[in-house]
Amino acid sequence: MTKKVSVVAALALLAVGIVWLAATRNEFFDSKVYYGAVQYWYRDGGMVYDWLRPGTPYGFTYPPFAGLLMAPMAFLPFPAVVVIATIATVGTTALLTWWLITPMVRRAGRPAWFAFAVAVCLAIAFEPVRETITFGQVNTLLLTIVAADVLFGVGQGRRWAGVGIGLATAIKLTPGVFILYLLVTGRWRAALTAMATAAGATLVAAAVFPDQSREFWTSALWDTGRVGVLSYVSNQSLRGYLDRLPVDAVASYLWILCVLAVLVFWAWRVRENIDDVAAGLALTGVLGCLISPVTWVHHCVWLLPALIRCIDAGLASRDNRKPLYLGAAAYLVLTSRLLWVWEKQPQPPLALIGANLYVYFSLAFLIWMPIQAPSEGSDTG
Repeated sequence: MTKKVSVVAALALLAVGIVWLAATRNEFFDSKVYYGAVQYWYRDGGMVYDWLRPGTPYGFTYPPFAGLLMAPMAFLPFPAVVVIATIATVGTTALLTWWLITPMVRRAGRPAWFAFAVAVCLAIAFEPVRETITFGQVNTLLLTIVAADVLFGVGQGRRWAGVGIGLATAIKLTPGVFILYLLVTGRWRAALTAMATAAGATLVAAAVFPDQSREFWTSALWDTGRVGVLSYVSNQSLRGYLDRLPVDAVASYLWILCVLAVLVFWAWRVRENIDDVAAGLALTGVLGCLISPVTWVHHCVWLLPALIRCIDAGLASRDNRKPLYLGAAAYLVLTSRLLWVWEKQPQPPLALIGANLYVYFSLAFLIWMPIQAPSEGSDTG
């Protein structure tokens, strides 16, 4: 017991140290953007989508429903916002980790508290999670809402299945890819529930803030300059990958072709085993990272379910350790900050590999992540 406590304490200190170093670099930049925009909106009576953080091109990019939920920021001091956001990210990461590793822990027969503590420390150190914490983002909150819906709503045939996906989509459009998952797997009721929930939340926001809603849906949504430069190394989507290649004239056309190809392959994979909703969650999270025009590194928390599935499947089999190697390699590389060696865009050929590490691992997960979940009686090796 003493040895286990020492291991957990050491890992916790390491995770906290890594997060602290990231915080000195990122300084809760995104939370400052949200905070300034919400203050301008609620306190000064300004149009939220007109506000930009001084000295930057960055402003509020979320739908008005997200702004409605962020209203308390108008009345809280910024340090309190940081504390609340950090607790929410750590808490949702811990909850999500528990959901995903529980089958693995049951098969291993080892102390659940120890496995959980180690897994949470490793998850918090994972670069997308620590970037979510230190930018002050909402990624793990959205992932947890969607995961709860998929695992316990859709997976168990609940009447409320789809509500979480709909709410997440109303907050930030990218989780809408899970509505496509529901449609592809023939879960029509849940898909309609998700669409109705998203539409209802959007209409509530439109009723409360008609001017902001009109501005978002007709202008701000389509202004890609508000989110940053697509070719920046942090954009680890297929669009970012293509924008880093010397194909400017045809990048948009290539992106459409790549998105269509990935969608077809993803649909084939999720339909291989429709009943495995955990695999559907993992593969659809990967899909969202790949096809979104902008997938900053902190958005890649959606890769966590696929990474954990690979490690789980590899540990459960004596005969096929390849998923374990894929998951372990992804964790090590995507936690190392190796990607940022290419932030200043050195000359190829190494930049072709190094500047797109998340893209390559996302494609690897999409292709090789096991669809069939290990059974409770699987050999843990």
